[in-house]
Amino acid sequence: MTSNRLAQLSQRMAAVTLFLIVAMLAINIVLWLFPFLAAKDGWGLGFALTDRQLSQITDQAMLFPWWQTLGGMLLSSVPLLALAYGLGHLRRLFQNYSRGEYFSSEAAIHLGLVGRAVALWVLLDFLCEPLLSLWVTMNAPIGERLLTISITAPTFVALFLAACISIIARILRQASEVDSEYRTFV
Repeated sequence: MTSNRLAQLSQRMAAVTLFLIVAMLAINIVLWLFPFLAAKDGWGLGFALTDRQLSQITDQAMLFPWWQTLGGMLLSSVPLLALAYGLGHLRRLFQNYSRGEYFSSEAAIHLGLVGRAVALWVLLDFLCEPLLSLWVTMNAPIGERLLTISITAPTFVALFLAACISIIARILRQASEVDSEYRTFV
């Protein structure tokens, strides 16, 4: 692949990444405003945390007071904001690549922050789930309130990918140092 095509592909990926950031945050908010979209017999839309909470209580969620809906939006957005932060750095990494900066220390920093953000996303998802389950069932009768905690196979996959990304970032950082030394030598 020529460097011009690689630059164009990197520019496209930067644009797609920006779209993903906006779309995931917007869809999360829309699901809280219109919970029937998360219903399994409806469109079945949802992200991990929102889907686990809303899909089971769709009928009750449509009756939430505005403050409870707003709280649900905020709690479910916390992990997504960590992921958006990581995707923002992924976007910057693609922008660096589109300028031909493959072995820059800046690219290594962005990649490392992507790995950290994915790990933080998993941690925040794990921590926010019990809070969100209590939040959405706080008005339920005693005995019907829920406290949920879950660790799924995708959780372990995301943590593994975060570790891999962090290791690759360290390798890229070393490669940037070697590249810098090579450029000063030549």
